[in-house]
Amino acid sequence: MKPFYVIFCIIFFVSLSSNSQIEKEKTNGIFYKISLATTLSINEDYVAFDEDDSSTLIEPSALFLNNTIGYKFDQRTMLGLNFEYNWHSKQGLHFFPTYLNLQHNILVDDTSLFVRGGYGTLLGMGKQFEKGNMYKIGLGIESVDINNAILFGLDFSRKRFGNHNLEGISSVSIFLEFMIF
Repeated sequence: MKPFYVIFCIIFFVSLSSNSQIEKEKTNGIFYKISLATTLSINEDYVAFDEDDSSTLIEPSALFLNNTIGYKFDQRTMLGLNFEYNWHSKQGLHFFPTYLNLQHNILVDDTSLFVRGGYGTLLGMGKQFEKGNMYKIGLGIESVDINNAILFGLDFSRKRFGNHNLEGISSVSIFLEFMIF
């Protein structure tokens, strides 16, 4: 009978330790996210079927680079603090928005649909950077792995700047983000 108990104990502890080494998906905690986004515009100087012209019909008109640190409350809700650099090439404008955003997953699965919104300020980091405020709303898809995620979607942002925030610029951008838990 003793060999049976010894074999049973060995099998039990091996199965217990092998099961505990399976990495579980993190559903809450601190995360870091880096993002690259651009707005696209129609090239007004484009001529179709022109062999001498090397321009394209659609060209980027603004570039956004974003860093986010935040907290994921559960599989649905995240809150983030964003530091972003925006360069609008056609207007020659530079912005450094710092803002809070809230993201909520509408459908939760390996690939989730989400909505998000944010509000913050445009920091005047120097003479070339405009001061003011901004808000952003977006819609996208999040593909989750065990400890990271890739996000893809569209953002609408509105920036108010200038003397008494009378000037403004609105843009719709396509973003690609990488998130690490």
